[in-house]
Amino acid sequence: MNPKLTLIGAGPGDPELISLKGIKTLGMADVVLYDSLVSTELLDFAPAKAFRIFVGKKAGLQKNSQSEINRMIVDYALNYGHVVRLKGGDPFIFGRGHEEIEYAGAFGIETEVIPGISSSTGISSLLKIPLTRRGRNESFWVITGTTSSGKVSRDISLAAQSTATVVILMGIKKLKEIVKIFTRFGKSELPVAIIQNGSLKNEKIILGTMDTIIEKAKSEEILSPAIILIGEVVSLHPKFNYQRVEFQKHIQQKK
Repeated sequence: MNPKLTLIGAGPGDPELISLKGIKTLGMADVVLYDSLVSTELLDFAPAKAFRIFVGKKAGLQKNSQSEINRMIVDYALNYGHVVRLKGGDPFIFGRGHEEIEYAGAFGIETEVIPGISSSTGISSLLKIPLTRRGRNESFWVITGTTSSGKVSRDISLAAQSTATVVILMGIKKLKEIVKIFTRFGKSELPVAIIQNGSLKNEKIILGTMDTIIEKAKSEEILSPAIILIGEVVSLHPKFNYQRVEFQKHIQQKK
């Protein structure tokens, strides 16, 4: 028995967006530790005899702490062999993947990483919103909305001063603060999209600008998991202008 840890990125939610290599590796697992954002359909690709253990968290509710997960990885690898850590998106983009292979490596356990499609890049493509477009922007930023200390990332203020497309993960609870930051830098009319449950059948998307997005998010009852997409490229979404006109009509009717 050779202890091994393989991190597999399961993609943004749709089980068909995992890589072929990821599927093949699942078929060689002795233990699968999976997160809440992973489609349970993928567990069917693991051998029937493999242990399937949920270690995820959602909306701040966490079944296992990161330190507990690290210990579980080592324990199962040393006692059962090949541990597959199935994580939503890409394990190295706000996924604590490096922490896990570093911990396992300290015990002499072989490690491997199979990348996944991150929601930070994949969801916009599915919605036909380019993160970069010639003549509109020169870069895109991927930022966590909430830091480990529970505060808004200071990088958001830096991004708000640029022409970059900004993708914010884990930021729904900080939406008002984020809007305030962009408004302070004269970006009140900057296009914004919020996508909840991206790539899934229950996906919900709202389109607007900085000065309308808070009310829209409240009206549509947007919750986590969701990403916030900010920038001129959002206006390229096929329904952007339509939703803007419809929202203006809604506001006038309320008056």
